[in-house]
Amino acid sequence: MNINLLKGCVAGGVMLGTVAQAQETITAVHAFPETLIYTQSFLSFVDKVNEAGEGVIQIEVRGGPEAIGMFQQPDAVRDGIVDMVYTPGSFYGGALPEKDALVASNLTAVETRENGGIEMIDQIHQERMGLKYLGWFDSGVCYNLWTRDEPSFDDAGNLEVDGLRLRGNAVYNAFFTNYLEAQVIDLPTGEVYSALQNGVVDATGWTQIGLIDLKWNEFLNYRIEPCFFSTDLGVIVNLDTWEGLSDEAKTILQDTAIQHEIDSVNALRSKRDEDFAALDAAGMKVVELEGDAKANYLSAARETTWARMKELMEAEPTSVAGYDDLIGKFYDPAADN
Repeated sequence: MNINLLKGCVAGGVMLGTVAQAQETITAVHAFPETLIYTQSFLSFVDKVNEAGEGVIQIEVRGGPEAIGMFQQPDAVRDGIVDMVYTPGSFYGGALPEKDALVASNLTAVETRENGGIEMIDQIHQERMGLKYLGWFDSGVCYNLWTRDEPSFDDAGNLEVDGLRLRGNAVYNAFFTNYLEAQVIDLPTGEVYSALQNGVVDATGWTQIGLIDLKWNEFLNYRIEPCFFSTDLGVIVNLDTWEGLSDEAKTILQDTAIQHEIDSVNALRSKRDEDFAALDAAGMKVVELEGDAKANYLSAARETTWARMKELMEAEPTSVAGYDDLIGKFYDPAADN
């Protein structure tokens, strides 16, 4: 073989090997089953990254709660068992109470990315948990209380919950217990269908979308308005993994996440309208609080959550942001009007 040709082959092989090694792969899991709309949103983000990052960065999805339990996922990403997790911040709220700023927010990721709120949350994640907060996905969707039986109200129009078997979780327990004075039964998402089917619970909080995906509408017949809170679904990345990525890989991940924040707001609002129309057509009844009862309900949802955040923040202060800083970034009184 011609020596120059041989040198060329070797050099080419080295170059090809270098290119092959340049593509980085990170692993990911998601909190909810694959069929749920929120998981589908995350998987669409993964597809966007893998398309834009071909030859540079790829995300390998290992599964959902069947791979790593939904409540164990935040610890798994912090410990480096997996590189990336898509999960509600409420699932690790004990370690990072500042996530309640998102829960009680009346803004979306679009406004809070622009005003520096998400950057602040990212810095807190890095300092407190050793995690990179890549993006707040699927924001702009709030929660309703859904019941099997027609809800009752007192003489002042306030919701009565006596005798209600109410499924709770970390997102809204402070509101349900401190304001509504409800007795809650904590259940993970995957156990709620059977709990409704067997009469273990007969009401639950849930977002405006996803009820049909989960088939809970087979048992729930009433939606109580107004809605409250905001989804706090985000993507967190192990900080050592993040810092070990090339600048090009980081840019692809971050730019795609920021665009997905925008895309998911619009997509999920359309999905909400579709779901409401389908539920209405199937006989779902809507019951609305009015006047002072409505105002008090919304105020209590926000203020009980802020109070929880403030108490926990005072126990473990951060150097990044204070309570008032977070409220200023994630709540705009004018947006309530």
